[in-house]
Amino acid sequence: MKRNVRFIIAYDGTRYYGWEHQPNTDMTIQGKIETVLSRMVDKETEVIGAGRTDAGVHAKAMVANAMIDTEMTETEIMDYMNHYLPDDISIEEVVFAADRFHSRYNATGKTYRYTCYYGNTKPVFDRKYLFVLDEKPDVSAMRKAAAILEGEHDFASFCANPRMKKTTVRCVEKIDIEEKGGYIYFTFRGNGFLQHMVRILTGTLLEVGWHKRTPESMEELIKAKDRKLAGITAPAQGLMLLTVYYS
Repeated sequence: MKRNVRFIIAYDGTRYYGWEHQPNTDMTIQGKIETVLSRMVDKETEVIGAGRTDAGVHAKAMVANAMIDTEMTETEIMDYMNHYLPDDISIEEVVFAADRFHSRYNATGKTYRYTCYYGNTKPVFDRKYLFVLDEKPDVSAMRKAAAILEGEHDFASFCANPRMKKTTVRCVEKIDIEEKGGYIYFTFRGNGFLQHMVRILTGTLLEVGWHKRTPESMEELIKAKDRKLAGITAPAQGLMLLTVYYS
């Protein structure tokens, strides 16, 4: 029986070239999952992800789906895949979905978290999942800038693809910045994000925190629609996809 199977997937992206297939390498999340799933059903199978995380980016709950012909139960599918997948990829949930469910097209929003550390000691045990800062940024200034960036805007200045053909208008519903014990957590919730957008937003906010630019300059940056005027692209390892939303 052909079923549309919905997966929730957690992965450590450190050693992978992102979610999506890449030429000349099998080290992608999509590729690893498709290999195991295809072996399970003895047929080449496509897995569709809700997004395309970049090389080195992690996910706590990526959503994906695949049409497979199987008599296996949801539990049996999950057990099989977790047995054969690498230790840094985990299937957290398997559910039989409606035939029309599409993990990418049906998604209505996502939440990402970016983690930084500025303490005097080294973050030995989570060093692969954050950006170590040379100096502490001004969190209050960053929150003022974040408030300006919230809402629906043309985020072309925060897009790494200069040849983007589709609209660069997105709605960032909320940007939370939390400071706790030497760590700074940037949480972004929105209806969609452009290539490297969260990392560029984070890098720009950090430059505000280092007083290299003012919170008020965010308004001019949005209007400029010029990536060259925005801040640095924060390193990939600090970024994690937390949640994908569906209506």
